[in-house]
Amino acid sequence: MEISTLTMYHCLAFVWYFFVAYSITHVKTEERPSEVFLYGGQWKYLTVLNLVSKSCCTVIPIYHFELLGNEINFTVLQAVFYGVSFLADVLRLIKKLRCAKCIISSRDLLFSVLAFPVSTFVCISFWTLYTYNRELVYPKSLDGVIPLWLNHAMHTAVLPFALLEILALPHRYPAKKKGLILLGFVAFLYIS
Repeated sequence: MEISTLTMYHCLAFVWYFFVAYSITHVKTEERPSEVFLYGGQWKYLTVLNLVSKSCCTVIPIYHFELLGNEINFTVLQAVFYGVSFLADVLRLIKKLRCAKCIISSRDLLFSVLAFPVSTFVCISFWTLYTYNRELVYPKSLDGVIPLWLNHAMHTAVLPFALLEILALPHRYPAKKKGLILLGFVAFLYIS
């Protein structure tokens, strides 16, 4: 794909995920069903840990996590990835190759270790559990709180975006051993 088209794609994806994160923070928290965070609170969700591990808490203030902490954090992870991708594309366009190489290697590592595995896991596991028993992951009481489009933005659109990223741009993946160690470390942090 041509670099200018790729830059536009990454910019639009970044803006989309930023908008979704913004929309999540403006869901009415006073309508929160009491049983949603009964055990473990927001810390039981993969995306909260992704956000904390990426030190992005300054992007969205912590008090907004009360209702939808997991969705905010996963969305911020995706926004960070597409923001880094957009920055790498811009640096390549203005011929700052020395800076771009560092950003591109960071982008590729972020994509291969976090963005793609987590987006695949979130989409597949959410919809599998939702089909099996929706009360496990998304109680009916949330239907009146979270709009349908926002649910799909958080749990459906992430996989097509990740697959499009694979098709649009060849990434340099880390060595198998390094990639598996980093992914295992992230999984260990999530489980513990």
